[in-house]
Amino acid sequence: MKNTETTFSISTSDVELIVDTTSGTPVVAHWGRKLAGSTSHSQISRLLAEATPHSDLDFPQNPGLWRERARGFFGASSLVGRRGRLDWAPLFSLRTVASSHNVLTFVSADDNAGLEVTVKFELTPEGVLLIDEKVTNTGSSDYAVDELTVWMPLPDRAVESMDFHGRWVKERQPQRLPINYGTFSREIRDGRSGHGYTIVQLAMTDKANNASGEVWSLGLVWSGNTKHSIDKQETGYKAIGAGELLEPGEIVLAPGASYSAPTVAATYSDAGFNGISDHLHRWVRARELHPTKLKPRPLTLNVWEAVYFDHRLGKLLELLDVAKEIGVERFVLDDGWFGARREDHAGLGDWVVSDEAWPDGLGPLVTAVHDAGLEFGLWFEGEMVQVDSDLYRAHPEWIMHIPGRMPLEARRQHVLDLTHEGAYQHVLGQVDAVLSEYGVDYIKWDHNRTLIDPGHEGIAAAHEQTLAIYRLFDELKRRHPGLEIESCSSGGGRVDLGMVQHADRFWGSDCNDALERQSIQRYTGFAIPPELIGAHVGPTHSHTTGRVHELSFRAITSLFGHAGLEWDLTETTPEERVHLASWAQYYKDKRDLLHSGKVVRVDHSEDSAFVHGVVAHDKSEALFAYVQLSTGNSTKPDSVLLTDLDPEATYEVKVVQPAGPAQCMQTAVPTIMTEPITASGAVLADIGIQPPILRPENAVLFEITKVS
Repeated sequence: MKNTETTFSISTSDVELIVDTTSGTPVVAHWGRKLAGSTSHSQISRLLAEATPHSDLDFPQNPGLWRERARGFFGASSLVGRRGRLDWAPLFSLRTVASSHNVLTFVSADDNAGLEVTVKFELTPEGVLLIDEKVTNTGSSDYAVDELTVWMPLPDRAVESMDFHGRWVKERQPQRLPINYGTFSREIRDGRSGHGYTIVQLAMTDKANNASGEVWSLGLVWSGNTKHSIDKQETGYKAIGAGELLEPGEIVLAPGASYSAPTVAATYSDAGFNGISDHLHRWVRARELHPTKLKPRPLTLNVWEAVYFDHRLGKLLELLDVAKEIGVERFVLDDGWFGARREDHAGLGDWVVSDEAWPDGLGPLVTAVHDAGLEFGLWFEGEMVQVDSDLYRAHPEWIMHIPGRMPLEARRQHVLDLTHEGAYQHVLGQVDAVLSEYGVDYIKWDHNRTLIDPGHEGIAAAHEQTLAIYRLFDELKRRHPGLEIESCSSGGGRVDLGMVQHADRFWGSDCNDALERQSIQRYTGFAIPPELIGAHVGPTHSHTTGRVHELSFRAITSLFGHAGLEWDLTETTPEERVHLASWAQYYKDKRDLLHSGKVVRVDHSEDSAFVHGVVAHDKSEALFAYVQLSTGNSTKPDSVLLTDLDPEATYEVKVVQPAGPAQCMQTAVPTIMTEPITASGAVLADIGIQPPILRPENAVLFEITKVS
């Protein structure tokens, strides 16, 4: 950390933040590439001094971090609030600066408004800038906070933005737009991050792509209501912002109280989108309890698409026998084991084993699973309740609602108000009892509807509900060391950088169609490392789209995540079981690479195909997939470039087909299909290899090993 008069900086080997306080407020003078050369930070602030145009303020003003109207800034302020009808336009003056290794903290205040604001910047060793903002009410009466948003300036050369939209079974689809005048916002009011959540929003230089160009991104470490924005003023000033989207009256500070906004993870890369992913993946993996630090990611079988609500022990034991033969390591019983839950109309809230479905309890199944050497997992949806349940009949007041009316139902269910202590203790107690009795190793925790009226005794409570689920997950893990929790929300409806701090896996989507999963997993992986994205081999005939895919395509798609199966394995042929066993072993052999290496998305010359892979950080090995999404425009496919290898090293490249052959349409095959090829990393990146002519919706794997 450097301190030059009123200018402060923190940096890693490739990222730097410079904050200037000359004007009496923190101003980000630079956020981006680590600067080289001998220019002092004070000289940089002089370089940034602007001219004053006609018909403007008499002297140039930089809005700084707080973007107050009193500084002549006419965009959105970072803090929006009021004390009754007063104190809605504060002007903050810097009071203190604290600095330590790669951490900067700035405290500012407006005594007249009775407000103090704090911003802390922490630059992690992985190059992720964590930004925390807090407002404290130093006045003598209540202060209502409507918004507290982190805004970071963008340089003039940032001219495009990208975020992700989506819906159920088609999450995280990219949309790329020019940065125009005005404010472009992505707002989520679901009460959860939602299927249309962007995870991160990006700004970039012209034509930035996977491997090149500068990219700046913000992502909220939060799972509730959110707002991501890109802003360009008439002056040309640009900024990117992220913050919690608060409901009216949700945060009211008593005298002396504070509101801490969700942490924002800010990331910069001068190596395109892959660089952003690399920073975020390494940051997530550095967590003390990241699951790969404890054990390899077990190959999982979820039985939902095999049996649905038909919980017959004999059928499940047949599935277990086939799963063991294939090499499955975790067996997950999904919805339908509890209360009156024989269909999706009843039972949510009653987390006790059903005597009707399981007259002898879950013990016989759990014992058989553990005796087979597999872990046992169980489905819950503890944040929901149905009218047809013992819980609702006893405590109808425990649902989130507005007094005097019932919320609209979705999936015939309501949201349980976990901010109510009785409701929280009910869920914690019942779930804890089941986990304790049966030795459950893993939870699939679902959240299948949006929050329509997220009120607690009439007061907006989405914020507190989000904190409650974090607290619940953490307490369950404290009581059951080694327990893993999967976050599922109608598939990928709660995948975010907040939940990644409390859960160990995300169900990427309810869609197991391998073609749809190619894009869903690709763009989820912009922020979430593959070992946290559940990716299953679904049935031959997709339950959500009706498509039919080769086993090889489904298996390769699943390989680049936390792999599993969701299929009635008792219906597989002997040949399919052989291929599945081969694929399962290959996954186990390669998961250390897949779940630790750098994710690489290649900028392929044809949009009819994806090329992506994982490269070991020491560049000793790699695994790439060539995926034919649709029919190409040419009769022969374009060369496949294998990038991010050591250009000076020599590699052997071979095709592997662990789950059977892909379907091709060719009379002669390229060399790579019959024998390995040896080439330097430079040749593989610049010339590449000739792939087979695949039928649409097929894929092949290239295994790459450094030989010298």
